[in-house]
Amino acid sequence: MTVKVRFAPSPTGRLHVGNVRTALANWLFAKGQGGTFVLRIDDTDLERSTKAFEDGIKADLTWLGMAWDETDSQSKRFAHYESAAEKLKAAGRLYPAYETQDELTHRRNMQRKLGKPPIYDRAALRLTPEQIAAYEAEGRKPHWRFKLEGRRVVWNDLVRGECDVDTASMSDPVLIREDGLFLYTLPSVVDDIEMGITHVIRGEDHVTNTGAQIEIFEALGAAAPAFAHMPLLVDASGAGLSKRDLEGKLAIGNLRDAGYEPLAVVSYLGRIGTSDTVEPMASNLALAETFAFEKMGRAPARFHEDDLDRLNAGVLHAMAYAAARPRLEALGIDLGERFWNAIRANLGRFEDAAGWAAVVRGPVHPVIEEADLIRTAAELLPQTLDESSWSAWAEAVKNATGAKGRGLFRPLRLAVTGQEHGPDMSAFLPVIDRERVARRLAGEAA
Repeated sequence: MTVKVRFAPSPTGRLHVGNVRTALANWLFAKGQGGTFVLRIDDTDLERSTKAFEDGIKADLTWLGMAWDETDSQSKRFAHYESAAEKLKAAGRLYPAYETQDELTHRRNMQRKLGKPPIYDRAALRLTPEQIAAYEAEGRKPHWRFKLEGRRVVWNDLVRGECDVDTASMSDPVLIREDGLFLYTLPSVVDDIEMGITHVIRGEDHVTNTGAQIEIFEALGAAAPAFAHMPLLVDASGAGLSKRDLEGKLAIGNLRDAGYEPLAVVSYLGRIGTSDTVEPMASNLALAETFAFEKMGRAPARFHEDDLDRLNAGVLHAMAYAAARPRLEALGIDLGERFWNAIRANLGRFEDAAGWAAVVRGPVHPVIEEADLIRTAAELLPQTLDESSWSAWAEAVKNATGAKGRGLFRPLRLAVTGQEHGPDMSAFLPVIDRERVARRLAGEAA
């Protein structure tokens, strides 16, 4: 079987770490199996869906390196859903119901007061032709419910193992609203059938829905795909990620603007909640080669921003100059491969490179704390600066002054860079022009 999966976001908002983690699991599984990844835009809600959000979704996936093999929009497929609905109506599985939302809410409240589960009682199936005519004379439009078989639906979940849902414990789901618009369920099933989707990978909050959806697959004469329901993403404390965070700092566009590397985001979301070590990966495809549902735990995956920061730094530390060069050029700070190799281990965000370029180019206001030591260091500064100069220079200053350890290295670093901390000086010193170093040792801003 050739694997074919789909990610079906609604273009009613921006992508965030929660839904991207689901998209990524689909992408990784498809690429690891040599399969097909479909981007299916769920824009059946014509009022809330926008082209801007759709473009944003595509831009975010592209930035993350998650190219899709096929794409389609559900708003172009209404005729397919109408045909499926007529088939279900003819089979007696899709029936009209005329209750208003207020009436349904009142009925559920009464059921709870009586200690009964708030399940729809199928009152619509007992309506007489006269009652239906009276409702329609009032101007009521029916919504359409799928008649469940009320049985135990069983499937082997790729993450959770054997799962079952008793559809007798569920209300018949509404598939079509009063205004004629299709809700998520029917278009999703129809598209999965017609597009040949082999695996549905999504969050565990959809487990109960799966029981009803399997019945719809079967009612339409199709075999259900395989299912994998992933544990949900929570915050560091174990609480669900807030809508404010998901729409704010954890939106993919905001992570991009905050300076996170796409490979860091993918590496983190692809490994969090699994038995694999959370570490920077060489590429998305390298991550796909390690992906397996068997590695997913059953507990919610905890999102720690500090861990994402650590991975982001790790991606930069491993980044080759060839990959960094176009971005350095765009920032106007391409000072060569030796510069990049000297500073990359000290970067948390790529833009931090600009700060170290400023140290190289100057002017830097040197910090002279040990005037005698720095005066001696200036006299002993090597004529040529290379990778061996720092250790030889420091040794010479040590021998002349008796300073050692922090008392030696800190004053030298402060005088040369104006910074308490920074790149390894053996690699960084040769990047700075010798004349500039000499002027800084003399206390000049250079």
